[in-house]
Amino acid sequence: MTSRIFLTLAHRLAILAYIAFALFPLFWLLKVSVTPNDLLYSEGVRMWPSRATWDHYRFVIENSAFPTFFKNSVIVAGSTALAVTVLSSLSGYALSRFRFKGKYWIIALMLITQMFPLVMLVAPIFKISPLGLTNSLTGLVIVYTAFNVPFATFLMQSFFDGIPKDLEEAAMIDGASRFTAFRQIILPLTLPGIAATLGFVFTAAWSELLFALMLISGNQSATFPVGLLTFVSKFSVDFGQMMAAGVLALIPACLFFLLIQRYLVQGLTAGAVKG
Repeated sequence: MTSRIFLTLAHRLAILAYIAFALFPLFWLLKVSVTPNDLLYSEGVRMWPSRATWDHYRFVIENSAFPTFFKNSVIVAGSTALAVTVLSSLSGYALSRFRFKGKYWIIALMLITQMFPLVMLVAPIFKISPLGLTNSLTGLVIVYTAFNVPFATFLMQSFFDGIPKDLEEAAMIDGASRFTAFRQIILPLTLPGIAATLGFVFTAAWSELLFALMLISGNQSATFPVGLLTFVSKFSVDFGQMMAAGVLALIPACLFFLLIQRYLVQGLTAGAVKG
């Protein structure tokens, strides 16, 4: 009994230690964001400043271009997540339910696209700049969609594979078309998969820096990862304002995951246990 209590206590302490380790960077982000500039270096390393201020947040919201960066990120991440989820749902369903010539070649090509480092593809994208992929939110959405669709397709295919074909076949016997069976029967059952795909793609597009930095050249079309670099000058870094902008940038992602949390947990654990 004593050993069991000890193991349980050790297990709980290990979990608490891991949670503290994982959340400490976020805590430090918040701490620096409310620390006045005159105390940032003079007080040394402290868990909380002796005097807190909201001036950094006020400056970021009222006197910087961060609201524009924030709006651009919401547009790009939301549009990308929606487009990728729709395309990957349709393509994942096709790969799961149909057999056609060249199917495995298509799958192989999609896998190959995931093998290239992203930095290798910046130059080719610039070569097709007449298509409007540079300095444009639409171009950024197109690029993000192209890179996220293959993985999202495999993700959605795995969810469709877990749904018995008998369900839609029974619906079609009763007179429903395949699209009606897909929309009314299959899609509701794949809501966890859709939530997982939305969460993955939204996070990837929200925090992506390389293409946003290379393809966008003006503040009017910059997303927040690029906008954070505006707080870095030639001779100094305004850590307080940068951390305040980082805290504000976390809010939409947190709210988004709170909205899809129930479906996301189901989606991430689907297929883990069979019985």
